[in-house]
Amino acid sequence: MIVNIGSLNIDYVYDVESFVRKGQTISSTRRSVFAGGKGLNQSIALGRAGADVAHAGLVGDEGAFLRDLMLESGVDVSRVGTAEGHSNGHAIIQRDSEGDNCIILHGGSNRLIGAGLIDTTLLAFKPEDWVLLQNETSCVSNAIEGAHARGMKVVLNPSPVNDALLACPLELVDCFILNEGEAAAIAGIDGAADELLAAMLDRFPDAEIVLTVGADGAYYARKGGEPIFQPAFAVDAVDTTAAGDTFTGYYLAERAAGSDPSRALLVASAASSIAVSRPGAAPSIPLRREVEAKLAGLGLA
Repeated sequence: MIVNIGSLNIDYVYDVESFVRKGQTISSTRRSVFAGGKGLNQSIALGRAGADVAHAGLVGDEGAFLRDLMLESGVDVSRVGTAEGHSNGHAIIQRDSEGDNCIILHGGSNRLIGAGLIDTTLLAFKPEDWVLLQNETSCVSNAIEGAHARGMKVVLNPSPVNDALLACPLELVDCFILNEGEAAAIAGIDGAADELLAAMLDRFPDAEIVLTVGADGAYYARKGGEPIFQPAFAVDAVDTTAAGDTFTGYYLAERAAGSDPSRALLVASAASSIAVSRPGAAPSIPLRREVEAKLAGLGLA
């Protein structure tokens, strides 16, 4: 079982020719509203990948449909509560003509998660279960410490990286899934992928590191072993909003099911390539059968 203590957002996506600059006012060509949040996206990816996954978190008054969407994707939502009288977490997303995005987050109900919810959630799961965390909610430190104390495997997607995250007991994390910018901020260096991997392993010698490098692909590394590289699948990107979350969900689903890192990277990369070819966050995440069909079509099943 994988329990995801994660954010549940409403995404307001504005299509623009290029990102707004300081002092500039621009017009958008369209506004779309999607379910999102790194926690929700990753739980949906886990559910669509076939993993046994439960989500814990809070929605605001307008967020009931987020719970319904996860349920439709096979996610156990019995531990998703409602913060009555509070707004839901949401994101304002600029999506440019190249399909890239920049995001402003408002925590809302996601920042009302307390230590009590963390404790009661973790007590319901077993030491052999996995815990997936991001940094779009409150009490991340409590979750890391509590899950580690129960002997659970702690997986962290450290986004966004800020002072609060850096103050967490990151040495208790068993697996980091992160991009180059996040790795640089945590490791305290700027450098190429191999330098970032080495720096992360030096600081966290007991952890597995999964480093995504955008359109180039992704790496897996562990202390004492040679890094594994998986090239990205070539696609015409429409929207990269959920690319990383799709990758995280599918990678973790594969690992929890017993796949080795090489296979998990392959499946996660294929899933991510499908997601970026579609608009939106959660709606773009593919079903397992779509990923399998893509791999089969390439002779990689």
